[in-house]
Amino acid sequence: MPRERAAAFAPGRVNVIGEHTDYNQGLALPFAIAEGVGVRAEADRERPETVRVQARDLGEHDEFPLREPGPARGWRAFVRGMVAELDGAGYPLVGARVRIEGELARGSGLSSSAALEVALCLALVALGGGAVPGAAETRDRLELARLCARVENEWVGARTGLLDQLASLCGEREHALCIDFRALSVTPIALQLGEWRFAVLDSGERHAHASSGYNERRAECARACELLGVGSLREADAGAVAGLPEPLGRRARHVLGENRRVREAVAAIAAGELGALGALLNRSHASLRDDYEVSTPAVERAVARLRQAGAAGARVVGGGFGGIVLGLFAPATPLPAGAHEVRPSAGARLL
Repeated sequence: MPRERAAAFAPGRVNVIGEHTDYNQGLALPFAIAEGVGVRAEADRERPETVRVQARDLGEHDEFPLREPGPARGWRAFVRGMVAELDGAGYPLVGARVRIEGELARGSGLSSSAALEVALCLALVALGGGAVPGAAETRDRLELARLCARVENEWVGARTGLLDQLASLCGEREHALCIDFRALSVTPIALQLGEWRFAVLDSGERHAHASSGYNERRAECARACELLGVGSLREADAGAVAGLPEPLGRRARHVLGENRRVREAVAAIAAGELGALGALLNRSHASLRDDYEVSTPAVERAVARLRQAGAAGARVVGGGFGGIVLGLFAPATPLPAGAHEVRPSAGARLL
């Protein structure tokens, strides 16, 4: 039965390591954070065929028909796309008044887009009377992640993978998630940090997947697969990659090396060797900067600030081309001004 109102919260994420691997059927190690996006939806009995939306943080509004939302740009594309994709997938929907508010700055690299998608998805499904899978129902949440990714791919124009959506949907307190995008499996990894801390620092440069070089990198990986005769770079052989023309060879080398670093990071965490994990962050950043070429001068300055402050390792997080950088700090090492600690938190949920 439809509800009169529903509310949901979806967290952003930090990715410990494993960047630009999701759309290459590779490995990644993200965790959900405490900050995120909240959506409150109320059934609109006066206008049952209309969706009215308020983005409180922006002071902006939108209004569109429930069955034919039509295209839009910016945050409106996420809302309209979510309504259209849920309707197309057979979820019951009702006319609604929707309010969005959150703690994640757009383009910061903490996955505000996926948090918005996931919170919208859970709230609108619940309002229409549909079943929202619990946090332990990974397979069902995988289907929601795919639906959210379609919104970003087809309505917003960013050819992202599933990393951000799965991290938001499946996050667990005090755990990272080892995601295998070929097997589509999610394995919680206990993240016993002790007195060590992860912290993020904003580079001051905003990015947007749809307008940055993100889609270009994805196209380059697809072209590399064509030349190698493989379905994904997960299947690529290092020897064959060496024969690729540049920059395709560098892109493929990053993906192969990053998958290896994810495995090494999981082993380091299990062994309690957090200093070794810091070194892996540094190696990941060097690869993202030199082979994948997604860093910028602003990002490099932010990484340098974290390392100068004593970080055991630091790297750009997310799609790159701006956003935040992540640092790992040993016990008793003060965080630099502007940096703040992030810890693994629970995943998306109805309120």
